[in-house]
Amino acid sequence: MFGVNYIKVPPSHYVMHYSGGKLVRAGVGLAFFYFKPSTSLVIVPVASADVPFIFNEISGDFQAITIQGQLTFRVREPQKLAQLLNYTVNGAPERYISEDPQKLPQRLINLLQTLVRAEIQRLPMREAIHASEAIATAVFGKFAQSEALTAMGIELLALSIQAIRPAPEMARALEAEAREELLRRADQAIYDRRNAAVEQERRIKENELNTEIAIEEKKRQIRETKVEADLAVEAKEQQVRRAKLQGEIALENERKTLIAARAENIRAEADANAYALEASLKAFKDLPAGVLQMLAVQSADPHKMLSLAFKELAQNAEKIGNLNLSPELLQLLMQQREPAREQ
Repeated sequence: MFGVNYIKVPPSHYVMHYSGGKLVRAGVGLAFFYFKPSTSLVIVPVASADVPFIFNEISGDFQAITIQGQLTFRVREPQKLAQLLNYTVNGAPERYISEDPQKLPQRLINLLQTLVRAEIQRLPMREAIHASEAIATAVFGKFAQSEALTAMGIELLALSIQAIRPAPEMARALEAEAREELLRRADQAIYDRRNAAVEQERRIKENELNTEIAIEEKKRQIRETKVEADLAVEAKEQQVRRAKLQGEIALENERKTLIAARAENIRAEADANAYALEASLKAFKDLPAGVLQMLAVQSADPHKMLSLAFKELAQNAEKIGNLNLSPELLQLLMQQREPAREQ
């Protein structure tokens, strides 16, 4: 009414009230009445803002790449920014009378692209696509200290580079190369695995062969030990047999010596008996036979007497015509002979 209006600014905006070309009030989140015909309102957002970006650059090896990311900033000194860009509103926040507020993000992106270009051109494509974090760190350090941001009163909060991509045909080439490298590694892995399997099989065979050799060596040692034991036993048995044979030979020799000594003793005894008999009969050697018979008759044995009688009869048989022997005489002689035998 009558050109007097009311405005209420949120806390995320900085408002400057100019009247008659002079700054009347300035601050964040103010609310006041103003006379519209003689008032100019400048409202600058001071909250943080995210600015996504994407642009193309050339790497150090002259390959086209695309950089995509996001920039976060806030207005730290809104009065400096209001002097460079027109943030005048028409009675309400966000209702700017010019397009300058929309130009700020692009200005920041242009400044950022200049710094990113300097970093990208120092690297070949292969390194650049893997250095997004290093590039973002380097660019953030330089951008935050740039004079342009200081002049505009802007504070840089964060910078992230989300992707650095090569051109599609180069991406396919790199993909094919990487695929071939992966396939080559896969083939190498298969080869290594097969080679390891063959090597392991060889080691197993070698271990089995070594085991068989060791077993055969043990068997050979056992056989040799058994042969040596058999030879030792056989040698022992031979020694025993030899000792036994020697003992038997010694016993036989001793027996022979004993028999020879016994025979010598018997011979000596026989010679002694013969000498004694000869000496005892030497006295009767020169006696007549009749005398010897008479000496024999002196014996009390009737059988001897009868035997002498029969001997005389036998010697004079040609002179005897008949000789009669009664059965009683023979029976008497037999009866007398049997008791003599029993005795």
